[in-house]
Amino acid sequence: MGDAEGTAIDDHLRILTAGCVDVISPADLRRRLERSRATGAPLRVKLGVDPTASDIHLGFAVVLRKLRQFQDLGHVAVLIIGDFTAMVGDPTGRSATRPRLSREDVDAHAETYIDQVGAVLDLSPERVEIRRNSEWLAGMGMEDVLRLTASTTVARMLERNDFAKRYAAGAPISVMELLYPLLQGQDSVEVRADVELGGTDQLFNNLMGRQLQELAGQEPQVVMTTPLLEGIDGVQKMSKSLGNYVGIAEAPAEQFGKIMSIPDALVPRWIALTTGWHPDVVDAAVAEFESGDGKARNVTKRTLARAVVDLYHPPESGAAAEAEFDRVFKQHAAPTAVPDVEIDRSELPMAIGPFLNRAGLVTSNKEGRRQVTQGAVRIDGTRIDDSDRAVTAESVDGATVQVGKRSWARIVVTG
Repeated sequence: MGDAEGTAIDDHLRILTAGCVDVISPADLRRRLERSRATGAPLRVKLGVDPTASDIHLGFAVVLRKLRQFQDLGHVAVLIIGDFTAMVGDPTGRSATRPRLSREDVDAHAETYIDQVGAVLDLSPERVEIRRNSEWLAGMGMEDVLRLTASTTVARMLERNDFAKRYAAGAPISVMELLYPLLQGQDSVEVRADVELGGTDQLFNNLMGRQLQELAGQEPQVVMTTPLLEGIDGVQKMSKSLGNYVGIAEAPAEQFGKIMSIPDALVPRWIALTTGWHPDVVDAAVAEFESGDGKARNVTKRTLARAVVDLYHPPESGAAAEAEFDRVFKQHAAPTAVPDVEIDRSELPMAIGPFLNRAGLVTSNKEGRRQVTQGAVRIDGTRIDDSDRAVTAESVDGATVQVGKRSWARIVVTG
């Protein structure tokens, strides 16, 4: 290999491994990249997705971005929609057996996932192959299942931290859950994956793919894992159920505002994992952030927020979202688009706590009263201090109600 070709491979390796936690192994990845370059045959890079929820957030987009990097370098993304394995349920990280999803729920989530991944992946036919693992798993007979289960041992399965902890605690582990890593590994055999991507919590499952490929006479896939992104709370893994997520389909202003709310300590990781920037650009942005004062850090955080918004929305959406952010948070003006909430006249007067709940600005009457006590509630810009106050139809019809910095509604009294 010439110096120029070697330099190109080195650069590709740096891009592809940047931000990864595990690469098993770098030497294998280099060898496959060199072979691909020599033969012109692209690598087949697998990512399995179990459609167990309807929305994709920035945490999951981390691994999607890594898959896009492979595509941009000429390789093929093999996206496995785990419509069969989703009904089994991935036991990863769980302390109890997860209830099985219905076929209808899985199919509905799968369609949503395919729509949303287009915001990250190149869906050109030559750059992506989308498969459902029910193609090969649903038709398996008992002989196939027995053959699959004979490929590993219970002791090997109990090496998984989540299984080991549950076993030690006497918590139930169903045989169905033990099958999950084998089914995911079989996916790699069926699509002849060169590389499999996943979060760090998927390492065991992905290594099972290597094991099954070797038994099937295939060259074991390279396994690469990406970090689990902390949510906007700065503590727990990003999760829709925890409410600490930024959805890739959310409105630009919502995305920008959420990103501006993350703790400063998270900014370097978010720059590295959410922007899709080249490692050199990431290094420069992180260095600028870490060496700057509070004002400079705020500038970098704004750059991050604009970049993320522009990834998932039309050009200049980030700048427009920033202007909206400043309008609301610096100029203390109402957002340009405040949703109308209709309340029937017969429901009024109403205590302020239930009123805020009825308007969709809080999640409970108790929270509404607490927000008033904390001075977070304004009606047409006037702070409400009395948590026992009752609002009348005349006092709120057409009024703009604000709770905190980001919850707004315009009240329309009907009837």
